[in-house]
Amino acid sequence: MKLASSKLCFLVASAAVFFTGCPKRPARPTPMDTGVIGQGVGPSTRGAEVIPTIPPEPGLIERGDGFGPDNQNRTALGGSSVYFDLDQSAIKQSEREKLKTAKAYLDTHPGERLLLEGHCDWRGSAEYNLGLGDRRAAAAKKYLLSLGVPADRLETLSKGNLDAKTNADAATMEKDRRVDLVVTRAK
Repeated sequence: MKLASSKLCFLVASAAVFFTGCPKRPARPTPMDTGVIGQGVGPSTRGAEVIPTIPPEPGLIERGDGFGPDNQNRTALGGSSVYFDLDQSAIKQSEREKLKTAKAYLDTHPGERLLLEGHCDWRGSAEYNLGLGDRRAAAAKKYLLSLGVPADRLETLSKGNLDAKTNADAATMEKDRRVDLVVTRAK
């Protein structure tokens, strides 16, 4: 008899838990309940819900000048790239004007630097292309130094064939053999 009554008690307790369920979550407060809305922190328009404007934190840099979160501006020089012939790192005469334009830009923007990013097409080993990308970036740096750009305003980086399109056609490969001129902020 004791066994049957304990089973009955267990069934009644289980049913009570099942039918009552878990406690309900409290409702989230609306912006009107928090006291944030209506205290003059954001723009106001009649008849519309007001969404607060949060001022920027101190020390954050406004990014409206073309600089991305990586502190780079790839459009300042019109997205310029210096192009190279296959397996070459010598700067062609036709590409030197781009580097002269970059020097003129740096002369008028003393708080900025130039990152010279070397690239290769997909052919060749990754190690070889990293070396070739480095030689191309170094050649662009050497030319800018000869124009009078201070060394502390220039930085080189080889990406090798990381951004190259594999099995690309000849026209695409020509575009992959380059040094990108990327403006950065001085440190």
